[in-house]
Amino acid sequence: MAALFVALIHYPVIDRNGRVVTSAITSLDLHDIARSARTYGATAFFVAHPVPDQREFAGRVLEHWQTGYGRQFDSRRQEALSLIRVVTTLDDAIVEAKRIAGARPLIVYTSARVSGGIGYAELRTRLERADAEPVMLLFGTGFGMAPAMMERADLALAPVLGPGEYNHLSVRAAAGIILDRLRGH
Repeated sequence: MAALFVALIHYPVIDRNGRVVTSAITSLDLHDIARSARTYGATAFFVAHPVPDQREFAGRVLEHWQTGYGRQFDSRRQEALSLIRVVTTLDDAIVEAKRIAGARPLIVYTSARVSGGIGYAELRTRLERADAEPVMLLFGTGFGMAPAMMERADLALAPVLGPGEYNHLSVRAAAGIILDRLRGH
């Protein structure tokens, strides 16, 4: 089974008006995506942010749960948060994933707005092959990743769709659903 990496991208992302911006790291995203990543066997969860103060914020959250009072309060949270690697850029995440897995990961772009893309069954089959290459799923914050991020990807994943036209899941919910589709039983 392939190594599976998750990367949460905070720049370049778009805002509600379509402008390219840098979004803030949220404690909820760290906790909830780490818990999903741990549940579904991800190798690491990268949080990419270019702003030092934001990376320091993430570090303080992690320190609280890994060595502070939070560890005593809920050791299972510490186990999930231990997957998090705070990095400056996607390139840093790719370098670290390659070091961990021994090969550059296949970069898979996720978006609610992509039409088409590789299906979940096909990507799941690729992940389960004995000779599978590592995979890194990119998740965007704000109103999704800027189009330039799609150009960096090797593949785009089909969007998560409900029965109607409304399609605006939180990144936490989308990550959980996608991980379940790729690794769930």
